[in-house]
Amino acid sequence: MGKPVDPPAGGGDIEPIDLKTALEERYLAYALSTIMGRALPDVRDGLKPVHRRIVHAMRALKLDPDQGYKKCARIVGDVMGKFHPHGDASIYDALVRLAQDFSIRYPLIDGQGNFGNIDGDSAAAMRYTEARMTEVATLILRGIDENAVDFKPTYNEEDEEPVVLPGAFPNLLANGASGIAVGMATSIPPHNAAELCDAALKLIEDPETSLDTLLRFVQGPDFPTGGVVVDSAEIIREAYATGRGSFRVRAKWEKEEQGRGGYVIVVTEIPFQVQKSRLIEKIADLLVAKKLPLLGDIRDESAEDVRVVLEPKARTVDPELLMESLFRLTDLESRIPLNMNVLSGGKVPKVMSLKEVLSEWLAHQREVLVRRSQFRLDQIERRLEILSGYLIAFLNLDEVIRIIREEDEPKQVMMRTFELSDLQAESILNMRLRSLRKLEEFELRREFDQLSEERADKQAMLASGELQWQRVAGEVREVRETFSKKTKLGKRRTIFAGAPERSLDDIAVALIEKEPVTVVLSQKGFLRAMKGHGVDLSTLGFREGDGLKIAFPAMTTDKLVFLSTNGRAFTLNADKLPGGRGQGDPIRLLIELEDDQDIALGFVADPAQKRLVASTDGNGFIVPEAELISGTRKGKQVLNIADPARLACAERVTGDSVAVVGENRKMVVFPLAQVPEMLRGKGVRLQRYADGGLLDLKIFNLAEGLTWNDTAGRQHQRSEADLLEWRGDRAQAGRLVPKGFPKSGRFT
Repeated sequence: MGKPVDPPAGGGDIEPIDLKTALEERYLAYALSTIMGRALPDVRDGLKPVHRRIVHAMRALKLDPDQGYKKCARIVGDVMGKFHPHGDASIYDALVRLAQDFSIRYPLIDGQGNFGNIDGDSAAAMRYTEARMTEVATLILRGIDENAVDFKPTYNEEDEEPVVLPGAFPNLLANGASGIAVGMATSIPPHNAAELCDAALKLIEDPETSLDTLLRFVQGPDFPTGGVVVDSAEIIREAYATGRGSFRVRAKWEKEEQGRGGYVIVVTEIPFQVQKSRLIEKIADLLVAKKLPLLGDIRDESAEDVRVVLEPKARTVDPELLMESLFRLTDLESRIPLNMNVLSGGKVPKVMSLKEVLSEWLAHQREVLVRRSQFRLDQIERRLEILSGYLIAFLNLDEVIRIIREEDEPKQVMMRTFELSDLQAESILNMRLRSLRKLEEFELRREFDQLSEERADKQAMLASGELQWQRVAGEVREVRETFSKKTKLGKRRTIFAGAPERSLDDIAVALIEKEPVTVVLSQKGFLRAMKGHGVDLSTLGFREGDGLKIAFPAMTTDKLVFLSTNGRAFTLNADKLPGGRGQGDPIRLLIELEDDQDIALGFVADPAQKRLVASTDGNGFIVPEAELISGTRKGKQVLNIADPARLACAERVTGDSVAVVGENRKMVVFPLAQVPEMLRGKGVRLQRYADGGLLDLKIFNLAEGLTWNDTAGRQHQRSEADLLEWRGDRAQAGRLVPKGFPKSGRFT
């Protein structure tokens, strides 16, 4: 590094700052502003600043539910000019979402015009659309004029805006929220307001209520688009206990009979935040790509409601299996995250449990109640002071009139004469002459008594925590009744069900086009799958110096098992093999085969069958083929073999006896029952040798006799009686093979 350059002369005051420190400070300031002022909602009203400002601006414009609509451009302009110094597009996007009944469970805005749809079409420009608040928004604002919350200066300090809204509606959980801040994010799905109110009332009744008790009321998310949650109760509980988790949501479907045994599947509800048009496009693309062999066609018959029709390929297709295949490959099943990372007290980002969120909302409601009550109490005190002054004036009316007519400073004289306060004297002087009629005195006395009673009630409530919670509970009950499950808006839309118990294998098979193939493995280990059965193997081409090693027929839905010379079993799916146009790919790319080992044999796995596996040192056992299937590239060790021995054979069990031939051309026949069934191991000795090892074995029915083919292709057979001298027990040496046995020493 060179020496530091001096600053230019006359450049003003230059202060050297450490770059690392400067970056840390500035990035922290940016991160905090993003967390606090943009991305995370407040646990008390469930709103981010942009939503809070939109609702507040609409209140200022007097856009109540019973008033007329105003252009969204006017609303956006007010929000941007007074409260939210950001782009109009971001404000309008937030406003539109608050009006979409498919995006938000309880819309805060009543929109008129094109506000987009579930297909993903965007809303019309804000100069065309109009809006006003809904009842939900008025509930969130309730008491804002009664000192319920603090206000702060706006960005240009020309106006004031609320720090948080009163939030009489449990908006955070009812409508959910999502946002990405710096180093943290939030994602809260919508819930049913009536259920939340029930849980909140239980918490008021007993603050120590357990989460399990709360979950009797809050069943789980309640999405505006409905759907079916297929998670277990344990998973749902864990999510609400920790504040982190996710929910598997599936489309709601039903089977419609078409007559003559035919049927179609009709999807009536799709998962939350899934665009219907994009969903249908993806299913259509998979259909063209032959990734959905059970599906025949798809069409969209939706109008106001969702109606997506799925036609099966054939009337024999199992509808549940068809839907399971669609759930695995498409957004008909979606995973909705839960991350209840919110601003506690409007200041501290924190991941909260369900109980903590409800407790903070209730604490906020109590604070709002206390502040509103104190505000009302102050109003009552002021009015009672004025009323007591009025009553004194009525009792001394003639003297009051004389003072006003004759005194130069009637206010001061009245205050001295009747011991009035400044406010009382000013109010008497401002009284209209028509108020001096006699009936007015009765009205004043009645109002004084009523306000005195209300004052006593407010004072008692402010002095008692129990009375405060009773009042909060009463307000929560009102909200619950307004959004009761009996109402159209409050009725639960999302249901809960268990996913059908289908094996992964069944579903995997359903996703594969079933076609016949011939599996071909060359001597040098190149693997391919030729289309069709009955392939003429003599016409197959191989690389120079290579040739055919193994070939067998299969279906694309089959699992193939390859056994290595060291007794390890590897599994490959027939549909994943390289095509037959070339000369194949090395099998070592598909499985992790040791360098000094090779593939001994391969076959189609049948879980209902068993195999007798044996090594060249004469050991072996019976293993179910289902146990040969593995899900990893490394496979699984089945037959333990010590060098220099190798895997000799793996014969399918199709009889009651075993004939074993050694390299010394001795044969022994013994009952299959003497060979144990194992999952893995060395096995038991099948034949004893002085030198050499096992060459081949055959399983057959003793009653039908033993057959083999000689080198000329002639078939030889030995009956049960003919085999008498070779019959014995397992682990015997046996006798020399019968006359006519092939010189190769193998049965085929």
